[in-house]
Amino acid sequence: MGYRPLVRSELPVDTVALARFLIGKVVVRETPEGVLSGAIVETEAYGVGDAAGHAYRGMTPRTRSLFLESGHAYIYLSYGSAYMLNVSSEAAGVGAGVLIRALEPRDGVAIMQRNRRTERLRDLTRGPGRLAQALEIGPWADGLDLCQEGPLWLAQDDPESDGDFGEIGRGVRIGLSREADRPLRFYVRGNRFVSGPRPLNL
Repeated sequence: MGYRPLVRSELPVDTVALARFLIGKVVVRETPEGVLSGAIVETEAYGVGDAAGHAYRGMTPRTRSLFLESGHAYIYLSYGSAYMLNVSSEAAGVGAGVLIRALEPRDGVAIMQRNRRTERLRDLTRGPGRLAQALEIGPWADGLDLCQEGPLWLAQDDPESDGDFGEIGRGVRIGLSREADRPLRFYVRGNRFVSGPRPLNL
């Protein structure tokens, strides 16, 4: 695989900085059938005091994982149909997170294709609901420490691969009704696995 777990001290303890930092890092999912992975090519930041974020109204049983120290998983079900993978992004007790919006598939493509019931590589992990389905991510992962190896973790890519992703773009978040005009989405320009309408990805 050539990956190593991200060390928590490497993570910026700031939501916007973490959203950018995670571009090019790798989500690793270890299953009984094999390892699934993908490089992060799109994120969205939901910082402290953000009305569009789940932590805006304070900690609840549903959102407690957003208040863990930076580098923990927060999983929620969107519109009753798709799970979303988020990474807590601030100091312990401060609610904020980064949504992982899209991955470029790496390991375990055949398993992802089965999970997604499609052979189209571009559609496996392009979008937060798709990537969670492809990697078999569900409520079991809520609260996991993503800075240590296990069923789901964040990794640094092989050093020889660093810099292969090109320019990082920044734009507005997708599908929001509140604070929709804030430029808090980061993505790899020109990458075909980035989600959303093409005009937003230039």
